Amino acid sequence: MYILGISGLYHDSAAALICDGEIVAAAQEERFTRVKHDARIPANAIRYCLKQGGIAAEDLEAVVYYDQPLLTLDRFLKNALALGEEAGALVERTYPDLFARKLWIHRQIEAAAGGLGKQGKLFVTKHHISHAASAFYPSPFEKAVVLTVDGVGEWTTTAVGVGDGNSLMLYEEIKYPHSIGLLYSAFTYFCGFKVNSGDYKFMGLAPYGKPVYYDVIREKMVDIKEDGSYRLNMEYFDYHKGGTMINEVKFSELFGGGRRQPESRITQREMDIAASVQKITEEMVILLARHAKEKYGDGVQNLCLAGGVALNCVANGKLQKAGIFKNIWIQPAAGDAGGALGAALYTYYAHFGKERLPEEGDSQKGSLLGPAFASGEIEDYLKGSGYPYHLCSNKEEKAALLARLLSEERIVGVAQGRMEFGPRALGNRSILADCRSPYMQSRINLKIKYRESFRPFAPLVLAEREAEYFDLPCDSPYMLKVGDVQPGRREPFDLEGLLSDREGDMLQVVSEPRSDIPAVTHVDYSARIQTVDRGRNPELYGILSEYEKLTGCAVLVNTSFNVRGEPIVCTPKDAYECFMRTDMDVLVLEDAVLYKEEQPEFEETEDWREKYALD
Repeated sequence: MYILGISGLYHDSAAALICDGEIVAAAQEERFTRVKHDARIPANAIRYCLKQGGIAAEDLEAVVYYDQPLLTLDRFLKNALALGEEAGALVERTYPDLFARKLWIHRQIEAAAGGLGKQGKLFVTKHHISHAASAFYPSPFEKAVVLTVDGVGEWTTTAVGVGDGNSLMLYEEIKYPHSIGLLYSAFTYFCGFKVNSGDYKFMGLAPYGKPVYYDVIREKMVDIKEDGSYRLNMEYFDYHKGGTMINEVKFSELFGGGRRQPESRITQREMDIAASVQKITEEMVILLARHAKEKYGDGVQNLCLAGGVALNCVANGKLQKAGIFKNIWIQPAAGDAGGALGAALYTYYAHFGKERLPEEGDSQKGSLLGPAFASGEIEDYLKGSGYPYHLCSNKEEKAALLARLLSEERIVGVAQGRMEFGPRALGNRSILADCRSPYMQSRINLKIKYRESFRPFAPLVLAEREAEYFDLPCDSPYMLKVGDVQPGRREPFDLEGLLSDREGDMLQVVSEPRSDIPAVTHVDYSARIQTVDRGRNPELYGILSEYEKLTGCAVLVNTSFNVRGEPIVCTPKDAYECFMRTDMDVLVLEDAVLYKEEQPEFEETEDWREKYALD
């Protein structure tokens, strides 16, 4: 039984295909169109999924959309009525899209997929059920409490439920306009970053500041109860009126000045705001989890998380250490993209009533669910383009070669195997580098990613060596939990003094060593950890193992294979072009290894900086 799940028309549209409960394929539309967070109907992702499954639309038992447009319409109408004469901006901004596109979603998906399957109709699931299903059904748990937290889906912004076998029920919810996700995004916007794509930056900025605004935000803007429920003071926000995220006058009064302009210098105020909002977010998530455990988790030690807020890996790490639940599993594509997968799985188990047999570890297949490219296909591309390359005869030879190059501080772009599903590069569309250099973080940020110098990088670490380097009481295969570098590895580091002495010059600050793995150690000694095991990704495990043999270090830098504003690379062509635009030293395309110094002069017909909007 094949089921196709689809998300779209909000942000990060995607498609996912399952067969008898097994995940066959899943991918975001942005990877094909090269438009970051592409919200359009995922026609390319749909075609990929059907091709990967070897089927046509008429073979599908069901086609499922991850959101209920009629409930979104209900929210729009009631919101507009409540605003009365103030509803003008909301109507102007939302009405055409809602009535011209979202209410006709079945026709758009039918055209993109070439049909609606055997049933000849479009199934829909509620937004937060889609999130919950994406978290629970692929998890290794027979029974688990489920928590979903995002900006908004229909009316819901936060939901708590329970998954048991093939059953999944949501029992409590918090409704729009009160939203942790929108609260976080409002401050992201105020600090000069782009909503959705800039939220990661805002989280990465928090360790540079102190939570000096914590009390005033709690007092003026958000009322948080002991059970984790909350209400926002809507006087400070404008998203419900169809305007910008915030009431700029109110924010300016509270935070001593207006919004930071994008790309302008980041000041101590923005650092302190980020630290304050991050602390509040962590507390809210922990309170919600504690309430869920007390009310629904009697004897249950498992928690599943999804929704955009579940990508806040710092909060996830704090939640893990809080010990409320022993085991936590987070959907790697926790945002709207993962809703496509959740919609398909919920339809299979809840609508069709199929039996569920949880798999050891999980059934997400390392989230390596996107396209792969055969060695012959890659060689044809390289030969046809006239790009010099060297072939490795086997995986062992390649692992040893890459380990040596990395140990020499060569920066390596890797495009091998199936592309990752979700926002994290997990080793198949990654840029890898030596973590021991104190200059590597700033070098990659400025010369390769072309992004802000303060942004941290994640470590890859052999799963069996994790405890030697990091304090995190669990594995983290999907780079979704933050832990601290072990105290014995740290170097003295006075962040406050350095920021003061160097007048906030973060490039100088991040170049100061903080541990014996400085390129992956954030300024508060934290790290967004990815544990690597042989089962989920044997090729990456082999590279890291060979690197450890050479250097005695079981950790590498891992960052996504793209430049700022660009989606993660998908095809060999995407990878080669990104390689040539940057100061990367080596490119690996399956068995082919390319050295920058051997490549011909690279010319493009358009400036890529104009092609990709800054995130």
